[in-house]
Amino acid sequence: MIDKKMAWVIVFVVFMLSAVSSYSFFKGGSVATILSPLSNYKPPSPNGVSVSPDEPKTEQCPINGEMLAKSQRTNWEKRRPLAIVVENHKESRPQSGLTAADVVYEAVAEGGITRFLAIFYCKDASPVGPVRSARIYFINLLEAYGANPLYAHVGGANTPGPADALGYIKEIGWSNYNDLNQFSVPFPYFWRDYERLPGVATEHTVYTSTSKLWQYAKDKRDLTDKDEDGVGWDEDFTPWKFEDDAKSEDRGTVAKIDFGFWDSFASDFNVVWTYDKTSNSYKRSSGGAPHMDKNNGKQITSKNVIVIFAKESPANDGYEGGQHLLYRTIGSGDALIFNNGNVIKGDWSRTDTTDNLKFTDEQGAEVSLVGGQVFVEMLPTGNKVNY
Repeated sequence: MIDKKMAWVIVFVVFMLSAVSSYSFFKGGSVATILSPLSNYKPPSPNGVSVSPDEPKTEQCPINGEMLAKSQRTNWEKRRPLAIVVENHKESRPQSGLTAADVVYEAVAEGGITRFLAIFYCKDASPVGPVRSARIYFINLLEAYGANPLYAHVGGANTPGPADALGYIKEIGWSNYNDLNQFSVPFPYFWRDYERLPGVATEHTVYTSTSKLWQYAKDKRDLTDKDEDGVGWDEDFTPWKFEDDAKSEDRGTVAKIDFGFWDSFASDFNVVWTYDKTSNSYKRSSGGAPHMDKNNGKQITSKNVIVIFAKESPANDGYEGGQHLLYRTIGSGDALIFNNGNVIKGDWSRTDTTDNLKFTDEQGAEVSLVGGQVFVEMLPTGNKVNY
């Protein structure tokens, strides 16, 4: 018969084996078939700021130009931008929280499967996910959001070489500071929900909450809107230019935007944005179906859809789980900017990872975006976009 001391030893060993196994599976973005030590948890109803529909929208979000209420501004002025990696595997749909993001970037993570980098600052979302692993080009894009933005993910690419996302996080000094890797941030700031998307594999069950992560950053790491010297996160942040919606009679007739990322995966990851002239916004479909947000049952809708073309190349780092990718996000390239029912052919450019993407027309003038969600689609150079 096992005595109590031996029983506790066995429990501890099993827990540690579970944790180590989970880490080894998730850190490189591989598919996991066992449970991690994360607890199964059903969060309360969305716990962001409650905004009365009658409250005037007088405050402009500095990230995407959307007009919001004073109660929301009171909240966002106390924090810094938060980026969450959200996956787009077929089993991860419908995702949670993307409709509340200020800015969303999409690019292929591996094997033709895309992934999102969702930037939150002015609005809250609960839950957000499923959350997946870090990629180096997403980190490069996030570096433009001021001093030390928060970065939430579950592990990341860590094979030595040019795509080593976790190594790069250490190199730029984010580790154990503004980096919110699930392996260093405890439950209940991240959790598993096996019932939200029943029947899917374990790796599609990790969720988080913007308010929980902002609270963790404040309470555990003293990360608010300012650093220890009182310097605001946005000291060197360069926002885009924004404008109001065009008048109805001035809106264009570009009704549909249609493209794929990798041709062989077009049926699952082909994207169609359909323009709604009445709301002056674009509704997203993915894999042949409306792309919904499970939090509110609404279709993902953006005021601006920006397609940037960037050089894609394999990292050739010997990663056994597939092929890590690289995208050139420094320099310049072609861009298509869609808003107000029109398309502007132009360019994207940035000289350093701390620079925000700049969008210019064919004459070199900076393009103004319509206030509201901005969705940036990063396609390999040479891909075709139909519109």
